[in-house]
Amino acid sequence: MKAELKSLEEKIFKLVTMYQEIYQENSKLRKELEDSQAQNHKLNEKISSATHRLEKLLSSISDHES
Repeated sequence: MKAELKSLEEKIFKLVTMYQEIYQENSKLRKELEDSQAQNHKLNEKISSATHRLEKLLSSISDHES
């Protein structure tokens, strides 16, 4: 009986340890995802801005050729 309780205690300890590790890793991954999404948003804004500038430039070139 004592050996069974000791075994159960060890298994519970391992389970709690694994839970804590996974929880920390999950928190880290959520932060990385949040940072990546913010960077993605900034890059999309830059692309949009560059697209608008290029469209204006092309329009200006077309107007001068006419």
